[in-house]
Amino acid sequence: MCVLVGVNQLGFGSVVPALPLYAQSFGVSVSAIGLAVGVYGLARFVGSPPAGWLSDRFGRRQALALGGIVTAAGNLWCATATSYPEFICARFVAGMGAGLIVTTGQIVLADITTPERRGRVVSIYQGVFIFAAGFGPLPGGLLSAHFGLSAPFWAYTVAGLGAGAVAWFAVAETRDPAYAALRRHRGDGIAFRMQIRRLGAQIGFVLACFVSLANAVARTGGLFSVVPLLGSMRLGLSITEIGFGLAAGTVIGLLAAYPGGMLVDYFGRKAVIAPATVLSGLSMLLFCVAPSYPWFIAASIAWGTASSIGGAAPSVYAADSAPPGMNATTVSVFRMAGDLGYIGGPLILGVISDLFGPISALIGAASLLVIAGLSFAAFAPETYRAKAS
Repeated sequence: MCVLVGVNQLGFGSVVPALPLYAQSFGVSVSAIGLAVGVYGLARFVGSPPAGWLSDRFGRRQALALGGIVTAAGNLWCATATSYPEFICARFVAGMGAGLIVTTGQIVLADITTPERRGRVVSIYQGVFIFAAGFGPLPGGLLSAHFGLSAPFWAYTVAGLGAGAVAWFAVAETRDPAYAALRRHRGDGIAFRMQIRRLGAQIGFVLACFVSLANAVARTGGLFSVVPLLGSMRLGLSITEIGFGLAAGTVIGLLAAYPGGMLVDYFGRKAVIAPATVLSGLSMLLFCVAPSYPWFIAASIAWGTASSIGGAAPSVYAADSAPPGMNATTVSVFRMAGDLGYIGGPLILGVISDLFGPISALIGAASLLVIAGLSFAAFAPETYRAKAS
């Protein structure tokens, strides 16, 4: 699974440098370029429920392989698109394929892990995910410079096919056949509605989804959209300085991922999720008061560490919360919460920034994280804590 997600995310990262310029080549406005980014998140959101259904109906391996094929088809279409509307449709198809892979990948992890090791396993998977997506822009930029702006999309086409091949030939089926048969007997539609109601009755799972949504809003809307604007306006930072500062936080966060998984397995999920989420919110406020570039870097490192330590924990909690035979539905709903934040975060915080300024937008994102963390601390039950030896 790490090889599969590494190949897929390497392709995803490779298109990042070329995407704005490629969209701009169709002669559209800056806001239309943003749509090319946002539609990908929308497709992932829409693709999460089908990923869960396909995983239960036909198996995890088939869903992963289909995700690779759809990803390849979408990016092939992106590379050959002749108009902007066609390119947007192609990006949506590519996002659907990514949604199938990302969601089904987490379902497989829920299938193959035990509570005692789940935090560490998920942190390793997440580390590969982050590294591949972060490293991808390097070969993507080189491909764009030497072979044109469409070259990274051709590369992602190959990566999608590679991920599909790994899924089909190397990933064993992890679906429980007994529960799959029971689901077919009851009927997929009825079974899905029953599962949604059952999950909605679990306050801990609902709050874990809230934490995931708050993290996505803060990351995509705050860190990726508002923080660069604030650094440029208040501190006069260049794009290179902003990029280096955010990259420093990402690297430190990557180093903190596995220790975070160990903390989750030893001290319990709640003991990590609640304080890490609150600290993520407080670290977001550091960007608002940073008086110089070193403080900007310090704020980025604080955010990267806190968000990385708490990053895998909500996913682990969601997997713990899954009743027998409901891994696919549980992970799908949890992924939808995060993808909703991926879509709404930049839009909502962008509006707040336009009306009240970027500091107000970051305070709003920080407040959402603190509220999510404190709510989880107050009302979510613990799902696992290591027994004393």
